[in-house]
Parts: sequence; C-alpha cells; structure tokens
Amino acid sequence: MATPSLLLLLADGRFPAGAHAHSGGLEAAVAAGRVTDLASLEAFLAGRLATAGLVGAAFAAAAHRAAVPETVGSAHPARSAARSDVPARSAARSGVLARLDAELDARTAAPALRVVSRRQGRALLRAGRTIWPDAPFADLPATPGGAHQPLVLGLLCAAAGLSRVETATISAYGTVTGAASAGVRLLGLDPYQVQALLVGLADACDGTAADAARAADDPPERLPAAAAPLADIHAEIHATWEVRLFAS
Repeated sequence: MATPSLLLLLADGRFPAGAHAHSGGLEAAVAAGRVTDLASLEAFLAGRLATAGLVGAAFAAAAHRAAVPETVGSAHPARSAARSDVPARSAARSGVLARLDAELDARTAAPALRVVSRRQGRALLRAGRTIWPDAPFADLPATPGGAHQPLVLGLLCAAAGLSRVETATISAYGTVTGAASAGVRLLGLDPYQVQALLVGLADACDGTAADAARAADDPPERLPAAAAPLADIHAEIHATWEVRLFAS
C-alpha cells in the first residue's frame, strides 16, 4: 500500500507545530553525561520510544478513535449518522477526550513535561484549525494551558483521513526523530550515522505504533502507563536553566 502524502506531511518536522524547538529530554541527558555518543543516543531513543513514545501514540490513537467512532454495519460512519445525532456525538466525544486528557495528565509525572505537552498541543491546534477548520477541535477539554499534544494529534489525523495506526505511527515517529535531530546539534554527531540509527529503529517504531493502536480499544484508564522517572527528573532540572538550546 502506498503511503498517504498526508501522513508524510504530518510526520514532517517542518510541519508548523513547533516540534523543532524540543529535544525530547536529550539536552538535559547530554548535560548530565548520560548521552555522549551514537551508542548512548541509540539507547536513549529506544528507551524514549518504549515509554513516552508508547504512551503518546496510544493516547493519540484513542483520540482518533473518539473522533471516528465505529458504526456497526456502515462502511461510512459519518454518512450514516443522522444530522440530529451530531450534538449527542459531540457531547460523547467531549466526555471521552476529557477522560483521556485527565489520564494522560496523571501519566505525566513531571509538571514541566505537562506544560510542554500542552504547549505543543496549542501549537499543533493552531495549525489544525487553519488547515481543517471543520474538525471537532471544539470538543477538546478546556483545560488551563490547552489539551495535551497527543489528543490534538489524534483529532488532526482523523480530520486528515488517516487511520488509527497511521496516527500512532506519526506520534511514535516524532518521539524519536525530534530527539535524534537534537543529538546532531548537541553532540556534533554525523547526521548520516544518526539517520542510519533511525533506520535501525524503524521496526521498533512500527511495532510501538501497532501496539498503541490496539491499546486504543481499551478505556482511558487502561491505556499504557510506561514511565521514565529519570526523564522526569531531567525535565524538571532543564526547566530551571536560564540558558538552553531547546525548550525541553
């Protein structure tokens, strides 16, 4: 199957959502001496994919599921729903998204990472509203700071017509590519070797996305909750720096 162009566009680091300003915790890990070369960068990315990558992808896929509810016996759920059902579906979607937002907040132990997730969600939401103004972004929870980035991504991918697995793939992919790019700048690594490293992680990324997409069938309370305590500590320390290259 050909890869949809929209998937490539949304996964592109040049998509105007501000992802390029974040290192995914790598800047603090480099400063602490925990990532120093290509091998330690690979270990860092693999760990990030198995924790934040899995959690973010699962919540993005769950938000996509909330935006594209399955209707039994219909190949076109959106067409089969009566116009009078729109308010009810919106209310149901709002309820699910609110639960997802609260559960993701509970899984994000570091206050600094909660702030970053919501900040990235706001940036992504600005792009989404401009490109897909009819998408149900109004159903996102009106929490202080905005909704978490994975929830916005799920709605945005649904509006783009992408599947749940494709949504999870974009989320998981962004987890490693942003940090990998930061590694080139922070450590002066050979960009060709870093790209080769990413190629080596491709199967793991696809596997994480598939696991996340399957997990999205579970209720919000049972979604993955993989944690990385050291990353949380690094995030809090990084937030206190007066001079830094990346926002997170």
